[in-house]
Amino acid sequence: MLYQIKDGRVMFAADTVLSDFDFEVRNKNEKIAVVGRNGAGKTTLLKVIAGEVELTKQDGKEPSITAPGNPVIGYLRQITFEDLSATVDEEISKVFADLLAERDRLEELVPLMEKAEGEEAARLAKEYTQLMDDFRDRGGYYYKKEYDAMLTSFGFSLEDKEKHLSEFSGGQLTKLAFIKLLLSKPDILLLDEPTNHLDMRAISWLEDYLRSYSRAVVIVSHDRMFLDRIVNTVYEISYGVVTRFSGNYTDYVSEKKLRYEKQLSEHIAQQKEIKRLMELVERFKNKPSKVAMTRSKLKQIEHMELVARPADFDTKSFSAALNPKLETGKDVLYIKDLVVGYDKPLATINLDLKKGQRLAVIGDNGIGKSTLLKTLVGDMPQLSGDFRFGTNVQIGYFDQRMAMYTSDKTVINDFWDEYPTLTETEVRNRLGAFLFTSDEVFKEVSMLSGGERVRLSLCKIFYAGPNVLILDEPTNHMDMIGKETLEAMLSGFPGTVIFVSHDRYFVKKVATQIMEMSEDGVRLYPFGYDDYIEKKQMQADAPSGEKEKEAPDKEPEVSASQAARLAAKEAERCERRRQKLEEKIEQLESRIGELKEEMGRPEYASMYSKLTEIQEEIDRTEEELLSTMELWEENS
Repeated sequence: MLYQIKDGRVMFAADTVLSDFDFEVRNKNEKIAVVGRNGAGKTTLLKVIAGEVELTKQDGKEPSITAPGNPVIGYLRQITFEDLSATVDEEISKVFADLLAERDRLEELVPLMEKAEGEEAARLAKEYTQLMDDFRDRGGYYYKKEYDAMLTSFGFSLEDKEKHLSEFSGGQLTKLAFIKLLLSKPDILLLDEPTNHLDMRAISWLEDYLRSYSRAVVIVSHDRMFLDRIVNTVYEISYGVVTRFSGNYTDYVSEKKLRYEKQLSEHIAQQKEIKRLMELVERFKNKPSKVAMTRSKLKQIEHMELVARPADFDTKSFSAALNPKLETGKDVLYIKDLVVGYDKPLATINLDLKKGQRLAVIGDNGIGKSTLLKTLVGDMPQLSGDFRFGTNVQIGYFDQRMAMYTSDKTVINDFWDEYPTLTETEVRNRLGAFLFTSDEVFKEVSMLSGGERVRLSLCKIFYAGPNVLILDEPTNHMDMIGKETLEAMLSGFPGTVIFVSHDRYFVKKVATQIMEMSEDGVRLYPFGYDDYIEKKQMQADAPSGEKEKEAPDKEPEVSASQAARLAAKEAERCERRRQKLEEKIEQLESRIGELKEEMGRPEYASMYSKLTEIQEEIDRTEEELLSTMELWEENS
């Protein structure tokens, strides 16, 4: 066990956030998800683990935290930059201070060992060997490569290393703090919504990194696909109760349903048995010959361990009939050589969007996705080209900045000002459908959470009855129930949808076609996310001579049978590559073992040049092993 909370409780004033809970990190590389509704206490639990929030003592129970070996705990909120005049490289290099000190000491030891004799030579050789093992185990030979990979994966260039921190935006500084946290490699890594504001490429990279991370991770996230690919344990917080489940997110959902059904079945069966026994007691309680029997039945009931009725799933979410007030024609949006951007072009788009289609716009951050949406709704001018909407098009536009919308108006007045002809009852009914009930409608907009502001914005947009929805990252501040609700609403929407999202599961559930924007251009895939991923994999795995040479914006034409044949061939090729890589890994590991044995031979104890030669070969072999393992992971 690496970390344990026993009989935990957290209260803020008179409100109990978490009660009588246990939490454990059971092994050094366990990957844990913490899930629950917004406001359930997920971030509070992370703060308890990080030491930012103290447990509350409760009557009869003393909460305890046990952390054998004092594991290092890293939490993104704890990382700040005190000196913004420092360069990125200067700041991030602080993480490697101990590693660099070890490197310097190793360099110092080489000439000392050359001159030393006798016991001093043996002592220095022992120090050198131990230091070298630690330096290697801590990644001393590949930390620079890992550092560079993180920078580029999070959207920075290697040239950004020399820039001062003051030159970056708040969002970029958060990413740099995240990189610094990852490189510090704490024993328990705490991540609160790590995929927010990351593009799909960065999310995919982070998945691979966390899967292979050799230490424990505790993640709060609403990204279902992200959790499915990383975690092996789930803690659910529901109604203040913390429950542990084994497996990933999908396993948790399945197991939770089974537990609920089992407990409900046992509860119903027990209640039936209690009713049967009580009926017997009532029937025979006044008969002297049956007194012993009735007492026995009452005692039987008394000794039963009652099975409580399980709490119903907390599925409360917003709801609305998403019906357009007008119907569009078949042609909804036509785009011809549209160039979008600010002071320079970001992308050129061609598109012919029909009624009922749901287009997901995906791509790296900064590539022009939001710029395209802003251009379509008239918030910014195009640089060149043309676009036009079809007959009767009425647009409902959600900008991701709406989650930061502030106003000193109350919720009810903010909505009412948008639709002044409605009665108070109509306004309250509409707001109630989006979970603003009772006194919540009198809260000031500026006091709402990001998720609440999103709900208020969607409430206003949907009431207008648009037939074309243009949505920029609508799920960023939603919990899983909220995302599922919006997925269902958009999937059943009879109108047309254009949306930007980095949530792959949301894209998978909603999109009927994908527009991918990249530095190589804009390309349309006229099918859903699963087929898009399969197509991309086929393109990536195809030999260079077989790569398709389709121009951007051309719809790829691949029959189902052809796709199946290509997929089967690629699977065979991948398996052969993987087998060869596994053989090479085994050979390299064997060679490293042989070299280490050779290094430990007594006759080499004072032969420093020989030891150095062997160590250099070990280092080269381990570098090759690392590269081969990375290739193996890519082909797995």
